[in-house]
Amino acid sequence: MKQPIQLLSATILALAASYVSAADFVLTSKDVTNGATLSQKQVAYGDGCRGQNISPDLAWQNPPAGTQSFAVIMHDPDAPGAHGWWHWLLFNLPASTNHLVADAGGYGGKGLPAGAQQSNSSGGSAYWGGACPPQGDKPHHYNFTVYALKVPNLAVKPDDSPERVSAAIQAQAIGSATITATYGR
Repeated sequence: MKQPIQLLSATILALAASYVSAADFVLTSKDVTNGATLSQKQVAYGDGCRGQNISPDLAWQNPPAGTQSFAVIMHDPDAPGAHGWWHWLLFNLPASTNHLVADAGGYGGKGLPAGAQQSNSSGGSAYWGGACPPQGDKPHHYNFTVYALKVPNLAVKPDDSPERVSAAIQAQAIGSATITATYGR
């Protein structure tokens, strides 16, 4: 039987190894910079906002071993309501996917890889919906997160609630990488 110090050392080494592996999973974008303000390209057009409503270019590298598919979420945790606002939910991206071109999340998802599915946002649309916080509110945070999933296909339907789809994605995630930007008006 191992001594307590040996068990503790083995546990620390295992946690460190998993952290190093997860830390290598990186999300980048030509359109969104971590900590910066969103450009008008990623702002909605409608509801008082006059942006271009274009989903950003996203790229990722070094996903965890065992990744069978990817999902992408853009979420505003500062939006009114108990759960914030889901602007974009995308899942069943093949494991061979490592980037999305700008506007891939547009209506119909013409820029998405075969098999990828967009589901209903908080606004009820199954495609990208840009930032549009309430006028005069503090700047909101917009989290763009790519999830590496341990399943090839997520067991949800595109018309499921954003809360259900987000929970299913997080339940199957083996790693994630995030870029957070802000926007206020």
